[in-house]
This record gives sequence, C-alpha cells and structure tokens, in this order.
Amino acid sequence: MAKNVLAVIDMQNDFIDGALGTKEAEAIVEKVAACIRDFDGEVICTRDTHYEGYLDTQEGKKLPVPHCIKDTEGWQISEQVSRACGEEAKIFDKPAFGSVELAEYLKKMTDLKSVTLIGLCTDICVISNALVIKAFLPEVTVRVKADCCAGVTPQSHKNALEAMKMCQVEIVDGM
Repeated sequence: MAKNVLAVIDMQNDFIDGALGTKEAEAIVEKVAACIRDFDGEVICTRDTHYEGYLDTQEGKKLPVPHCIKDTEGWQISEQVSRACGEEAKIFDKPAFGSVELAEYLKKMTDLKSVTLIGLCTDICVISNALVIKAFLPEVTVRVKADCCAGVTPQSHKNALEAMKMCQVEIVDGM
C-alpha cells in the first residue's frame, strides 16, 4: 500500500509567539494540530536548530535575531502540536532552511505516494523543504496545505505559494 507522509515544518515556539512570532503563525496552531490528528499516514517534524554563536553565522548576519537555539523554550515544538504528533513522530533537526536529511529519509521509502507540508514559515522553510523534496523525488506528489501555513508576512506567504505552484507543488486548502 502506498504511503502518505505529513511533514510538519518548524512549528516551534520562537516562530509562533517567540522571537520571530507573528499573529498569522499563532492563528494556525490549532489547524495544524487538527491536521496532524486527522492525517492518515506517517507524521514527521522538522525543527530549526541553531547554537550559541548564531549571530556569527551567515544566517545570523542576515537575520540578526537569535532564535531556535537548541534546548531553549523557543526551540521546542509547540506543546499543542507536539501532543498531536505523539511521541512516535520522527523529528529532523536542521541547521538550514531545507532538510536534506528529511529528503533522503523520504527517498528511501519505496512505497511513498505523497508528501504534504504544513507549518512555518511558508516563504522560508516550507518552500525550501518542498523544493528539496521535489528535487529528490520528482515523481512523488508534493503538496502544501496553505491554510496550515503562515509566512513572515501575508504577502510573502502568498508569493511563496505562487512560486511553489510554478514548481509543480500542489497547493491545497482543507483536505
């Protein structure tokens, strides 16, 4: 039987109501948790992971806001989302926007039918992971559930969804 995977991207406290939080991110938490609970397939999470000295990294110089520092409260996945995922959910810590490790894990699934992405931020990590997965698995359906994502701004969210459509990532609301 073909397998469906839900990739929950960076639903971490710092992106919801912490250092880089937005009202749009706060607004999707319950939808994301419900989507996870209702999903029929494997649930996988990513977690943006930085370390002390973040401001000295290339990303830190371009985005000088320390966030998702390993083992801090901001690095943790939202409690509501974490509960929905359950303890069995696999988590990929990633030092960059896209996770090659996640894509390699998915590529090993011989029966993979689809990967659906939800989470934060549409215009940075969601789009990066969607395109990395699409590059690793061009014949697997990759979709993004738009109503379970939020961008840095509403406009950048919309722009990212349009860019992903052009790269043959399906954009859906509801499911």
